[in-house]
Amino acid sequence: MSIEINNESAIPVDEAVLQRLVTYDLDQLHVHPDAELAIVLVDESAMEQLHVQWMDEPGPTDVLSFPMDELRPGTEEQPTPAGLLGDIVLCPQVAIAQAETAGHSPIEELMLLTTHGLLHLLGFDHAEPDEEREMFALQRELLDGFAAQERRR
Repeated sequence: MSIEINNESAIPVDEAVLQRLVTYDLDQLHVHPDAELAIVLVDESAMEQLHVQWMDEPGPTDVLSFPMDELRPGTEEQPTPAGLLGDIVLCPQVAIAQAETAGHSPIEELMLLTTHGLLHLLGFDHAEPDEEREMFALQRELLDGFAAQERRR
């Protein structure tokens, strides 16, 4: 996997955890090992600009996904072909505020947002109730599986 993480925000983030998380998620979703993904962490100002430009919504948001090759999850027998997954843009400042509200750590919020963004890159959405149930159940399954793997480290 080619996973590039670039922290352009002023907030220190444990990039190794995000790297392990994405590697785990992609493996579970049977994405080809040669797939490429970029994760960029930006400040609130940069995120607000992207949010307005791409979603036509004011203010910063927590995560944006920019798919490239429209890859979808594979199976064990037929993994996703190699290609460009796209970019996940995270805003640590927004994640920190959301983590406080949710009662968990900022890295846990960033892991949730990273997995959420990755699922968007792979074609999942939550616009309709059935889509939301499917996406959020898979998101929880991936996060729980990763947490169990991390405990065994």
